[in-house]
Amino acid sequence: MSLNQAQKKAAAHAEGPCLVLAGPGSGKTMTIVNRIKYLIEKRKVKPEQILVVTFTRFAASEMRSRLCSLMGRRDLPVTMGTFHGIYYGILKWAYRMGTENILSENEKYQILRGVVSEQKMEVFDEEDFLKDIAAEIGKIKNNRLDVEEFVSEKCSADAFRNIYRGFEERRKQLRKIDFDDMLVLCYELFRSRPDVLAMWQKKFRYILIDEFQDINRIQYDVIRMLAAPEDNLFVVGDDDQAIYGFRGADSGLMFRFLEDYPGAEQILLGMNYRSSGNIVTNSLKVICNNEKRFDKDLKAVREKGACLHVQELKDPNEEAEYVLDEILKRIRDGIRPEEIAVLFRIHTDARPLVEILTEKRIPFQMREHLPNIYDHFIAKDIRAYFSLALGNGRRQDFLQVMNRPKRYLGRDCLSSAQPSFEEMRKFYCDKDWMIDRIDQFEWDVKMLKKMAPYAAIRFIRKRIGYDDYLKDYAFTRHINKADLTEILAEIEEASRPFQTIEEWFDHVREYTEMLRKKEKERSTVQEGVRLMTLHAAKGLEFDTVFLIEANEGRIPYKKARTEAETEEERRLFYVGMTRAKNLLRICYVKTKNGKDTDPSRFVEELLDNS
Repeated sequence: MSLNQAQKKAAAHAEGPCLVLAGPGSGKTMTIVNRIKYLIEKRKVKPEQILVVTFTRFAASEMRSRLCSLMGRRDLPVTMGTFHGIYYGILKWAYRMGTENILSENEKYQILRGVVSEQKMEVFDEEDFLKDIAAEIGKIKNNRLDVEEFVSEKCSADAFRNIYRGFEERRKQLRKIDFDDMLVLCYELFRSRPDVLAMWQKKFRYILIDEFQDINRIQYDVIRMLAAPEDNLFVVGDDDQAIYGFRGADSGLMFRFLEDYPGAEQILLGMNYRSSGNIVTNSLKVICNNEKRFDKDLKAVREKGACLHVQELKDPNEEAEYVLDEILKRIRDGIRPEEIAVLFRIHTDARPLVEILTEKRIPFQMREHLPNIYDHFIAKDIRAYFSLALGNGRRQDFLQVMNRPKRYLGRDCLSSAQPSFEEMRKFYCDKDWMIDRIDQFEWDVKMLKKMAPYAAIRFIRKRIGYDDYLKDYAFTRHINKADLTEILAEIEEASRPFQTIEEWFDHVREYTEMLRKKEKERSTVQEGVRLMTLHAAKGLEFDTVFLIEANEGRIPYKKARTEAETEEERRLFYVGMTRAKNLLRICYVKTKNGKDTDPSRFVEELLDNS
């Protein structure tokens, strides 16, 4: 395929800095490899003097393969890799580091777990908490922030500083570095050793960066040092596709680039070769509502194609049935299942569709790990109540719920492996008020046995007092009660189709087994409809895209409170829309978990004809 005028101009950029704004489907990879070819063949640059930086190893491998094909199957010694890979190579040379010096994810979380336990903190969900703390530590390192001034969203300032210092102390004792340290150490090496910096500047005279909108502060600072004094820095990105702010990426650095290099050439790749005209037009209607963005005149090369369809559904179950029917229609029309994607903002939004696809035996694949809602402690509490109701209660089931809500029962009242209410009564035989509590507990459990699962969960919530327990739980642990009640409502809603508690247990087992199987298949099975979050869809393209649960609180996500966060959510919606080549369906629901919901403001922007 020949290059268009803008692509030719970018590929043939001469010396100095250049910012290439590459819209979706505009052929940026082809432009980058043609630029490398131009530098080697026309400007006689040695291949080993060219550095190409990508954000994933897969992208680097794809880039190398495209270059090899373009250059007549010659494998040229152009350096290609991720920021971490390149900076690690420099540190390896400078400090004789080896793989034994790299802190594995396992080791990182082991250290964090130990440090957090020393804080005597009550943690709501340890796995999530450790992930969030690790991300905040990364944010400090990636953006060169002062830990003394950093405000953690997950714990008190003192607790966070203690965790940070404890983590760093133990990491250094082990003489290990994590991925974020690679960037920090490289920055410090170049600052303290101008001679070393000069050597690497001489080696990499031409630097090309892909997905520049995903860069963070320390990556930017190091790459600027490396590009000096010639400043042959060719960066390609799209500020409208900057969706990784939560990971520390700073899309504002694209604007900063033009301040730091006022003479930089700016080129727009504005022709979209991927999507039909209607998809391009409608996606622009949404993204143009963002205030902070480069103004771009983007056009579709292809004809208008099918109209964009926005579908209103009653609830997530009806939405899942609708999407299933539409998927089957597309497959009957000759579209391969692998060319169909269902995108969602939050993992749990996929549950109704996953269940119906499994039931109808429609093959599907998941790009990411899909958390099992039945592994949540709330689901475990429901299971424990149901096991007691069926008379299958083990000691663990009693312990799980005997104080949810608070009944002031002690663990020592359950000494046998198969405890009973009678055993509890014997233990408290001299305390009439405790006997009353145990009698009520037993009566409540017996009532559950007569109910369908949906009614039983309502009974647990309202009559037994589980909602009040969650309210107290959230208050004492400084977490948002709505996050917990949403999980509970989701479990409740999912129980509607089942007539008996035994049926519900069978369903939970089957669903859990299916997720386990899908997890094993994730890296090997390539067949079936693609299910993934909007974040995971970036960089991919499909014939047909269904964007589900386009509701307020979902997208933009309820935690997006600032204008900047809302703009990132709008970019995420835009990324989802622009994955589609031929057919795009956007769905929203009128009710979720028994509550009325509104369509997303981004849907309203699409439907606004003004």
